[in-house]
Amino acid sequence: MDKTKAKTAALARRQRRVRGKVEGTAERPRLRVTRSNAHIYAQIIDDSSGKTLVSASSLDPELRSLLKSGSNVDAARVVGELIARRAREAGITSVVFDRGGRLYHGRVKSLAEGARGAGLSF
Repeated sequence: MDKTKAKTAALARRQRRVRGKVEGTAERPRLRVTRSNAHIYAQIIDDSSGKTLVSASSLDPELRSLLKSGSNVDAARVVGELIARRAREAGITSVVFDRGGRLYHGRVKSLAEGARGAGLSF
C-alpha cells in the first residue's frame, strides 16, 4: 500500500470512529466539517431524519468576493461565522461538533471558533 492510500485509509478509519460516537438529533444537530486542499465546508445535519438543515462553504457566492483563498484559517473562520448565522436563522442554537476525523487544529479549529464566536454553542 502506498503512502497516499494509507493516509486515506487512516482518515476513513478516524471518520468512522468519530461518527460512531457523535450523532445529531433534532434538538441538537451535528455540525460536520469537511475540508479539501482548496476549500472548507460545513453542514448542520439532523441524523434522525437524515437531512442537511444548513450548509456553508468557502465556495458560497456571498463569500467568494471576500476571500482571497478558500483554504486558509481566515476563510475557515468566515465560514464558521456564516454557518452560525444561518443556523440561528433556522432556529438552531446548539450542535454537536463532528471534526470528520481531522485534528482539532488549524482550519477545523478556526471554523469552530468562528461558529462559537457568532453564537453557536457546542
